[in-house]
Amino acid sequence: MPDVPVSPAAPGASASSTKTFTIEDLKQYGTREKFYMLLHDKVYDVTKFLDDHPGGDEVMLEEVARDATEAFEDVGHSDEARELLAPMYVGDFVGEKKQKKSVTTKSGAVADKAASAGGR
Repeated sequence: MPDVPVSPAAPGASASSTKTFTIEDLKQYGTREKFYMLLHDKVYDVTKFLDDHPGGDEVMLEEVARDATEAFEDVGHSDEARELLAPMYVGDFVGEKKQKKSVTTKSGAVADKAASAGGR
């Protein structure tokens, strides 16, 4: 899996000054007016690229507030496409990527869906 480039930190900036985002944060940036995308645990402001995306803006907008890494890699983006991301980098992702769904067992206990399905 090729790395997705990240813009270098601003001069004098430390790694601790990197902005961080959660899924809840990404929900606030899920419109055509301001759209952030999560790829490889990095967050990118792709707003200005929506109209220029060769696959159309719809495929990008479908990935609102979730990890778009698998969709990005499945398409097989070129090195040039990956390089376009570097100046769009806005921060790192922290926290859960997916909100776990709970299920109620026959006994009435609440369990994580993945755990109740044997980890599948």
